[in-house]
Amino acid sequence: MELEFPLNFTNFLLLLSFIFFLNKGWKKFSTRSRRLPPAPWKLPLIGHLHHIGTLPHRSFQDLAKKYGPLMHVKLGEVTAVVVSSPALSKEVLKVHDPTFADRPESIAGEILWYNSSNISFSQYGDYWRQMRKICILELLSAKNVRLFGSIRNDEVSHLVDSIRASSGAPVDLTEMIFTMTSSITCRAAFGKVCRDKDQLIEMFKEGITLVSGFDVSDLYPSSKILRAVSCNRRKLLRMRRKLDLILDDIIEEHRRNLAKIAADKDNLERRGNGEFGNEDLVDVLLRVQQSGELEFPITDDNIKAVIYVSIQS
Repeated sequence: MELEFPLNFTNFLLLLSFIFFLNKGWKKFSTRSRRLPPAPWKLPLIGHLHHIGTLPHRSFQDLAKKYGPLMHVKLGEVTAVVVSSPALSKEVLKVHDPTFADRPESIAGEILWYNSSNISFSQYGDYWRQMRKICILELLSAKNVRLFGSIRNDEVSHLVDSIRASSGAPVDLTEMIFTMTSSITCRAAFGKVCRDKDQLIEMFKEGITLVSGFDVSDLYPSSKILRAVSCNRRKLLRMRRKLDLILDDIIEEHRRNLAKIAADKDNLERRGNGEFGNEDLVDVLLRVQQSGELEFPITDDNIKAVIYVSIQS
């Protein structure tokens, strides 16, 4: 037997009413599930990019005066929330810190920071917690901070002497402080095993310039074409190859020296490649890597990522 459902006028009205209420309910649910802060008017494809000038912080300041201290902006495909009040910043950075802890993916993170496997730019989760714990317990312990005090004092003395030697002539204090902090970190990270310190520091400067620059592919992460043709990507890849040569050599030399130290039973004082016979940053990471006790085993690329960001910081 075949059942027939005649589409008369009454049935049509009922069907139309059902579609209307279903559509209205879906819109209400969709709006409720995406309760975004106020935003300026946007254009297709580019979103709110046309509101941002050559000084983005000034542009955001002007927009915040109109749309409030919590503002939603669409940068290409990327959704962002701009917070411009101390009270709300505290809510974001302190009270609800885990909610906002993830970092956006970028070409720089993929290439220069070894798939964002360092501490500063890795995604929030178990791996990040593991690396943070290693740094707090092993690298930034009170003992190590005191031990590296003489390095800090030595480099600050060099800075003061350089300023005095200028005899009142103008100096680039920003450049000098950057060189001083990079030198402190290199000595703490590599000990005496760093013949290419000056070259590394110059590469770190170049890396900061590349990372802080504008790359349209980061605003459209779904576009494989933009990522493939990105000029910034090619520059970062060239720099990564140079960086690998230097950091791989440093890690391998640390391994050889640590093997010699372990084989020398008469030398009980020296424990690593540090300037004072102590472990430097690379020694600590290699020891942790070889311990076999990590939930997420770390590779040489992970070690290089931590080193690179530490020196940049």
